[in-house]
Amino acid sequence: MRGMGETAGNFTGRLKAALTGTRDAELVFLGNFEVEDQWARGEPGLPRLTFGSGNVIVNRMDEFALLLAGKDDHVVLKGEPDADYLSHLEELGLDLPGMLVVERQDPGSTVTQDALEDQPVLRELGRLGARGGVLSAHGVGELEERLAERAGIPLAAPSAAVCKAVNSKIYSRRLATELGIRQSRGWTCASLAELDAAVEAARALLADGRRVALKDAFGVSGKGIEVVADERRLDRLHRMVLSRARKTGDDRVGLVVEEWVAKRADLNYQFTVGRDGRVHFDFVKEALTEGGVHLGHRIPARLTERQTAELTEVSRLLGGRLADDGYFGVVGVDAMVDPDGGLYPVVEINARHNMSTYQASIQESFIGSGSTALVRRYPLRLGAPLPFGTLRRALADLLFDPARGTGLLINNYATVNAAASTGKRAPGAGFDGRLHGIVVADSEDRLAALDEEVGRRLAAVAETTKRSAGSTAMGRQPSAAPSWLPARREPHIDTAPAPLQGAAEPQRTSPDPLGREERG
Repeated sequence: MRGMGETAGNFTGRLKAALTGTRDAELVFLGNFEVEDQWARGEPGLPRLTFGSGNVIVNRMDEFALLLAGKDDHVVLKGEPDADYLSHLEELGLDLPGMLVVERQDPGSTVTQDALEDQPVLRELGRLGARGGVLSAHGVGELEERLAERAGIPLAAPSAAVCKAVNSKIYSRRLATELGIRQSRGWTCASLAELDAAVEAARALLADGRRVALKDAFGVSGKGIEVVADERRLDRLHRMVLSRARKTGDDRVGLVVEEWVAKRADLNYQFTVGRDGRVHFDFVKEALTEGGVHLGHRIPARLTERQTAELTEVSRLLGGRLADDGYFGVVGVDAMVDPDGGLYPVVEINARHNMSTYQASIQESFIGSGSTALVRRYPLRLGAPLPFGTLRRALADLLFDPARGTGLLINNYATVNAAASTGKRAPGAGFDGRLHGIVVADSEDRLAALDEEVGRRLAAVAETTKRSAGSTAMGRQPSAAPSWLPARREPHIDTAPAPLQGAAEPQRTSPDPLGREERG
């Protein structure tokens, strides 16, 4: 029986050992988020859904890889990072990797698609491959295989076919059933006959006043989930699938039908499967979600030792079977805590890098055992591009200070201005952006207050970009630096902490374009 791997050492070193057999490997990281779009092509999920909309903000999540790579590694990027942001990271003591930046990026394309069209990047990848470097993608589809082959660099991953197979929700549910792991009541549907049977079984749940969910086998971040509370809606979805099957002559189905159960908390835990089949339990975090969409994490997760031990054992079981099926690499699993404290240890398996993966090195370096942290995304509505230097002056004392051990640590800045250069905006029109960061404090109440203050200042600096854009459009010079910037101080706490699931979201007047964000 395969055992659990070592417990010591930094995460990136363990990842290299799992992927290549040595902790000293030279990795080239590729942040191709939402690889599920590739896996879903041609799959018969819910007919009304479409994939691959090319969200420009999601595509710039490639910059997360900067803080996962080591100093001797490399990262492929769609665009040059903000120079002041890079300086800020170096001031924090981070050793940055080498960067392979495409010359002409298409905002609507993934980093893989851009790299495939960039000859200098392809040549450099080939040079790195010739000296022993390997390509480590967020997830592997046919495009990543094509990139590796065209550039002449090995992939540190199983084949795209294996990665797709083990990332299906049908695979997750069948595996959990086989291993006797607790799940909500449900059914896998790979054919029309299985769907017909599942729909009839679901009627009994609806008649009892419960809800059911239909999940696309390759949906991600709230895409491909339909929560149903009445038979009429269930029948309508059923007819849609049947109608498509008649038109295409294909009776395949790629759905899971399951009861929508009550929960106290969402969890995301991660383990790593080595090429030798050894399994290492990495961590568990409390996931903050809304409508199936990942909003962030709470560190540490509020779990008992028994609950953590159960997830560790489940990781061993899942990892062993994934290894038998040809998979190695990072595995993230979504789980839930029921209202009585019991676990649903497997909601779905994501055998690829997860949002948590990109936080691992930061957590090891900056989040101590006595700290609490909130991994956050702050939606912004901007009138003009926002340079990091301007944002840094606005946040000032709120930014992470290694000596103090508290503050906001920004782990992706590219998503702030990703939509500024799409070429589709009218003069003076605004655009949506997103700031990713990790708020670190020494207590729950200070964490809540710090998060709230960050949101307030972000809203204020966003307003200055709108005024600046308006002044420029009317031929006036922008006003001087805003007078609202406060003196350096720690936020004062005199109230109880707000519930984490209700943490304030700044810029609520603008729809958050984050509905496609990567799960867990």
